[in-house]
Amino acid sequence: MTNSQSYSRAAWRRLKKNKGAMFGLVIIIISMLVAVFAYFLSPDPSPNANRIILETGGNRPGFSQQFLLLKKEKAVQTPGFLKQLIAGKEDRYYYIPVNQYQIKGDSIYADKYIDEGVSEQVVYPLSRTASTAVVRQKYLLGTDTYGRDILGRIIIGTRVSLSVGLITVIISLSIGLLLGSLAGYYRGRTDDIIMWFINVIWSIPTLLLVFAITLALGKGFWQVFIAIGLSMWVNVARLVRGQVLALRELEYIEATRALGYSGIRTIVKHIWPNIMGPVLVIAASNFAAAIVIEAGLSFLGIGVQPPQPSWGLMIKENYNFIITQNPMLALAPGFAIMLLVLAFNLLGNGLRDALNVR
Repeated sequence: MTNSQSYSRAAWRRLKKNKGAMFGLVIIIISMLVAVFAYFLSPDPSPNANRIILETGGNRPGFSQQFLLLKKEKAVQTPGFLKQLIAGKEDRYYYIPVNQYQIKGDSIYADKYIDEGVSEQVVYPLSRTASTAVVRQKYLLGTDTYGRDILGRIIIGTRVSLSVGLITVIISLSIGLLLGSLAGYYRGRTDDIIMWFINVIWSIPTLLLVFAITLALGKGFWQVFIAIGLSMWVNVARLVRGQVLALRELEYIEATRALGYSGIRTIVKHIWPNIMGPVLVIAASNFAAAIVIEAGLSFLGIGVQPPQPSWGLMIKENYNFIITQNPMLALAPGFAIMLLVLAFNLLGNGLRDALNVR
C-alpha cells in the first residue's frame, strides 16, 4: 500500500468518527439522489413542477382536493425514461378542481370548485375524461400562489442548488488553483501582478460583483452559475498561493528543479496532490456559500427565472404568506436551504479535522 493510499484510509477513518460530518455527508448524498431522480419523486412530474391550478392557490400543508381529469385536445406523447429523467413529462390531462361529482349515463356531473363557498355546475362526456375520471391529490407542504405543489417544486429546485454549487466550485477551483499556483511558485513579478488582481477583486463586495456579472451576462440559469463562480475564486487563489509558497522550499520540490522538470509539471504532479486537503475544505465552504448567494439572487429576481423552481425564488413568491395564516409556504424552501448549507459546512469542518488542515 502506498503512502497516499494509507493517508486516504486514515483520513476516511477519522471522518467516519465525526458524527456531524457523516450527517452532512448523508444529507448531501440524499440530496444528490433526489436531484437526479427529481421528476420520478415529485408529486408533480410536469416540467419544472409547473402545474398551475389557480383555484387551489395558497393552501396549507396537508391540504387535499379532488380533481376531474379531462383529456387535452392534442394527444400528449409519453416520454422515454431518459427524457423524463431530465425534463419531466407533460400532463396528459387538465386538472379541474371539484367538490363533488356524479356519473349519469355517459356523462359526469360535477360541482367545479372556484373559491371557498363558490362553485359552478359542469357536465362533461365520459369520453373526454381519464379512465379514472376523478382523483384526490394531497399537498403535503401546501400550494403556492399559483396552486403549484410546494413539495414538488422543492424537489425539482434541489437540482438548481446542487448545480450552482457544483459549477461554482469547478469554476472557482479552476481559476484559483491556476492563478494561486503561478503566483506562489514563480513569485516575483508574476506574484505581484496576480496579487494586485486578486486584491482588486477582493475589494469589491461579492454581491455587488455578482450583480455586475449577472447584468453583463443577462438573467438566466447558466448566467447566474458563471457569475457566482467568477466571484468566488479569490479565496481559493489566496489559499493555494500560501500553500505553494510553503511547499516550493521543501527538498522534494528542489529535487524536481534539479532534475530539470518544468514549473507546470512540478505544480501539477508534485504540488497539487499535496495541497488537496485545504482545497477540499474551501471547496465545501464555497459550495455552501454558492447555494446561499444563488438563493439571494433568485429572491431579488436576477437569478434563476420563472417558471424554473429555485428555493430563493419560491421564498420570494410566497414570503407575503409569512405574516398571514400560512407561513410554511415560504419557510419550507428556507428550511431546505438551511439544511443543505448546514450539511456542506459540517462536511467541510469534518474534512478539515480528518485531513489535519491547519
